[in-house]
Parts: sequence; C-alpha cells; structure tokens
Amino acid sequence: MKLDLLLRNADIITMDERRPHATSLGIWQGRVVGLDEDLFGMDAVEVLDLHGATVTPGFIDAHCHTTWFGLGLAEVDVAAARGLDQLYALLEADMATGGAPDEEKTPDQQAGWLMATGFSQTQHGGQFPDIAVLDRITGNRPLFIRHNSGHMAVVNTAALRLAGAESPSFPDPDGGVIVRDATGRPTGLVQETAQQLIQQLILPYTLDGIEAALDRGTRYYASEGITSFTEAGIGGGWIGHSPVELAAYQRAMANGRLHARAQLMPVLDALHPLDGHGADPAGAAGLDLGMYSGFGNDFLSLGPAKVFLDGSLLGETAAVSEAYCSHGHTDNSGNTGYFQADPEALRNRIEAAYAAGWSIAAHAIGDRAVDLALDIITECAEKYAPRTVPNRIEHASITRPEQVARIAAAEIAVTPQASFFADGGDGMTASLGQERLGWAYRAASFLAAGVTVAGSSDRPVADGNVLRGMQAFVDRRTSTGNVFGNPDERLTPLQALAAYTTGAAAATGTSHLKGALTPGKLADFAVLSGSPLAVDDISGLKVLATSVGGTFTHLTPGLQLTDGRPKVLQHVPSDAAGIAP
Repeated sequence: MKLDLLLRNADIITMDERRPHATSLGIWQGRVVGLDEDLFGMDAVEVLDLHGATVTPGFIDAHCHTTWFGLGLAEVDVAAARGLDQLYALLEADMATGGAPDEEKTPDQQAGWLMATGFSQTQHGGQFPDIAVLDRITGNRPLFIRHNSGHMAVVNTAALRLAGAESPSFPDPDGGVIVRDATGRPTGLVQETAQQLIQQLILPYTLDGIEAALDRGTRYYASEGITSFTEAGIGGGWIGHSPVELAAYQRAMANGRLHARAQLMPVLDALHPLDGHGADPAGAAGLDLGMYSGFGNDFLSLGPAKVFLDGSLLGETAAVSEAYCSHGHTDNSGNTGYFQADPEALRNRIEAAYAAGWSIAAHAIGDRAVDLALDIITECAEKYAPRTVPNRIEHASITRPEQVARIAAAEIAVTPQASFFADGGDGMTASLGQERLGWAYRAASFLAAGVTVAGSSDRPVADGNVLRGMQAFVDRRTSTGNVFGNPDERLTPLQALAAYTTGAAAATGTSHLKGALTPGKLADFAVLSGSPLAVDDISGLKVLATSVGGTFTHLTPGLQLTDGRPKVLQHVPSDAAGIAP
C-alpha cells in the first residue's frame, strides 16, 4: 500500500494511553493507518519532515457560534475599545465612511443597519453606552451592538422604534427585559429574549451571507488548529440566523467553504410536532422526516437539540439559588436571575424532543438551572433510554458539590469554558462572592468524579484560541492575575489537551472517529511549534499546520520552534519515501 501522506521526525502526542508518543504517522484515504514501526518500508505520495515539531490530534471546540463569529468578522468590531469614548469613535468612523465595500457587507448592513460586535461592559468600567449619544451618532439609522455574552444587546432609539418597543408602556417579553431608566425610558439595553424584538427585523440572513460567514469563520479556525466544532444553536430563537441554516452548512460543505467538521445543534424553537404511526411516541417534536441527533456524515452532522434554561453570569440573568452579590447596571437587590420560560413548559418541550430521538444540550449556567437540567434529562433518559450522542449541560458554570455527583451518575457531559476567566473572571467573582466561588467553572473536580469535560470557547462570547484556552485551564488566571475560583480546579497540561481532544470527542459522541491519533481514526491533526506538555506557557505556542482528513486547511512554513532554531516544514520529494521513518 502507498500512503497518501507520511509525517516523520515529529513529536506526536497520540492521546492514546497504550501508545502515548510516536515519531511517524501514516495517512491513507483520510485516515490514520499506522505509527512508527507500522510504517516501515511503506512508500508515500508525499512525505512531510517536521524537524521535531509536535503533532497533536486536531482541536475540537465543543461549543461555539460559528455563523455569529463569521458574521462578526465583517461587522464593526468594538472588542478592543477601552472606555465608551473609544467605542463611540468606532461607530462614528463607520458612519462617516459607510463601512465595508458593498460587496463585503452582510445583508443586514446592506439594508441600512449599523451592526457592531464584541461589546462587554467589563471593558468600560461596568458602563453601558448612553442611548442619547448613540442616537446622536446614528440618527435614524438602526443600530444593533451584540454583547459578547450573546445574552443581551445594545440598540438605539431608531431600532426600538422600528420594533414598536420605544414606548415606556411596551411590555417585556416572556424570558426577557427591555431595560429602562427611572422614568421608564429604554436605555438601549435589551436582555435575553427581548433581543428578538430587534433581531426579527434583521433575520433571516441569506444563505449566501451565512455561507460566506462560515467560510470566513472556519478559515480562522484552521489557523488555530481547530478541525471540528459544535455549532451551539441554529435555525431559530435569538441564537439562530435562518430557518434554513442547515442548508447554508450543506452548501458551504459542497462548495469547499467549510474548513472544519461541524456538528450542529438545532435550537428547541426549530423543532415542531411530528405525526407518525399511532404506536410512535405521542407528542414527539423534531425536524421534518424525523431526523434526530447523529444524522449526517463524518463532516457534517446533527448534534443534540439546544435549549436555553437561563441567562448569563456577567449579565446576572443566570438562575442561581442565592442572590448575586453585586447589582451590576441596575438595582437588582435580591436578584437570583430567571429561567428563559416557565420550567414546566420547558420540561414538556424537552420531553417532546427527547421522545423523537433527540439528545439534549441544556444551557444551564446558574445552579438553579443545573437542577432543572438534571431533573429533566434524567427523567427523559429513564423514560426513553439513554442516547448515543450524549446529553450535555452547556457551561454548567455554578455547580454545588452534590450536583457534580448527579451529573456523573447521569453520564451527562459538561462544557465549562476556561476562556471566560481572563476577561470575565473578576466580574464573576464580584457577582458570586467568596462563599460559592469554589462552585464556579469546575474542571478538576468534574474529572475526578468521572464527568466528561469538553473543551470549548463559546466563541465569539469569549476568546476562541484553543492554546490560550488550554493555558487558562492550567492557570485559571484573570486579567488582574488572580486565580479564578478554587485553585484546586486547575488542570494539568495533559488534562487540558484532553479536554479539546478526547474529552470533546466523547462529549460529541465521536470518540470512534476522532480525539486521538490511532489507526482507523480520522487524520485530523495540528502541528505545533512545541509540546503543550513541556512548556511553561501553552498560549505562546504557534500552530504551524492543520489537517482535516489528511488535507491541509492551514500550512505556515518558516516559523520558529520553541528551541529558537529557525526550521521550515519541508515537503520531501516522493522518491525519498519508502525509507524507514
């Protein structure tokens, strides 16, 4: 057999306990076929000499928002602004220039909207933009500024007027708040489901617009070693971009514009009642033709159904059992957050999806929401049996000690984002207080209890760079240098790497395909400038190359390795193949 690709002279971290390290790896038809001695005497169409660079399994981001991220790459980015004057200046500059060229604008921009992304009050001393200033800058042009949590947005009066929500007497929607000042006038901040009042004026995005966003976003992923991701919410609600969002993914895949493998979570709002035979589960809800979790192929598939149970910690809308310690931007004395809908209604809708075959991914940040997620998922599993694609609790940010044991017993996977620590850790510390801070964003205690921990970013809510995410799992440092939460929750470098490889593969139900570099698994890998297991700062490493199924989605020759010696990734002529690696 002639290999398609042979990697040699590499430091290969396989994530396989039976053979943790290797120096050569062979690939044929998109799969790993052997390591080291397995390859002796084999020819290869292409040989890549890595000069001692490190190879790891491709990184898996188990919870991100790729369409949102890709759209944001074409919008006004205010993430780097420090102080509201800088934010206002960015908006003024876009108003003055008209923004990007028309051919690069997203459909909402072409329709006249000023779209901005990356805002967080934590970068502005806890302050939110003044709607009077926004109105002065934008005039009658509607404005929508995405908060990086995704759980709130800032808009101007023109946008509120278009939505019919400008009046002080306009009622708050179920599960959301139009924040108002003491006189009842909207401040421009819309929380949770109230965002939909504005978003419904923008949605749906076109298939072409979403496909272009996926192209931009996943090219970026490739540069960071990401080979697979889970899109945490498509098709409806305030997180989806179109009722036919899956079609945009299919088009992107067919047109070579999807540069990483994608697992898609349809939001619960996208599911609807299904009629089948009388013997089928009554009241089941799903997608047309009865598709459910696991449908698809190695490159594009359906994951669990996504349901939002509560809000966010930074916005103090997550459902917690004890009141927040700080009051944020409003007087939230006694505030314990809230559920996105009536708990019994959520229970009924989730059970209808589970009965149709769907796994459940429940967004539950506060411990009160985690209780609800545990109750509903365990009841569904007992009634309808476990699922091949694991049930999950997204974020599981605040978990009491007894909840950890329940999560493990129910075999529910969790996705706690270490990427939140740097920018949001100090703010969350102020909101939670010291007594329950040890419950926040667990990692080591989850693993010790036998819980599957999946590495993820929630990008663009937080930094999506995996190497920085791994370092954050290891040191848990906030922007001020403090250790966030319980120091005992820090992971070892190997555990941090496992979160983004074997752990994420297990949580997405794909351990048989990916997460480790063993014969028969997909040839998804990242080439790094050094070993994350042997450096003091994992975030300082560089991604030299990324491969999906043996095809390079990213290749950057000429970068230095960690020993400081300039080395180039070299393609060896095919006539040099066939020698022992």
